[in-house]
Amino acid sequence: MKKYITLGIVMVFATLIGRSQEIPSKEWQIKTALMAVPTDYKDGAKVYGYDSNGDFTTLREGNNDYIALAHDPNKEKFSTAAYHKDLDPFMARGRALKTQGKEFKEIFDIREEEVKSGKLKMPDKATLCVFTGEINAYSKEIENGYVRYVFYIPFATGESTGLPTTPTPPGHAWLMDPGTHRAHIMITPPKNK
Repeated sequence: MKKYITLGIVMVFATLIGRSQEIPSKEWQIKTALMAVPTDYKDGAKVYGYDSNGDFTTLREGNNDYIALAHDPNKEKFSTAAYHKDLDPFMARGRALKTQGKEFKEIFDIREEEVKSGKLKMPDKATLCVFTGEINAYSKEIENGYVRYVFYIPFATGESTGLPTTPTPPGHAWLMDPGTHRAHIMITPPKNK
């Protein structure tokens, strides 16, 4: 019996040690999160990321209009994002609902209702940048970086913007989720070959 208890304790510690090793350092998270931030705003952007336990936290306070999100260590493909600070209540609400176990459609519907009722503040326009790439297994540097852009314009339609509402070739703008709180212009530049 004593042998099994000891083995159980060793397994718990191994799991905890392994988990903390999976979370990148605060410095690496900040450095890579800032890759999504436009150059003019990098120095003072606030950065959210993950502590050594994997809990979502503020890694760096900011003093300008941008907030950056570090890569989620639970996701396989590397991706960071940055957005205007006026989008933070909207983003925070989405994270809170996801933590409650809500799926995409539920989150969409709840936020739609809350924005329409005035309970959730959504700016009349705001920018989001998404940066993706591949982590070099040896150097831990990000390779093949790529940025796409999202401009939120709640409740905009194809008619009000003159934009198509179906995906277009890379480099062309189009409006996704038209007529909803989450209406946004997508700009996906062509990838370098």
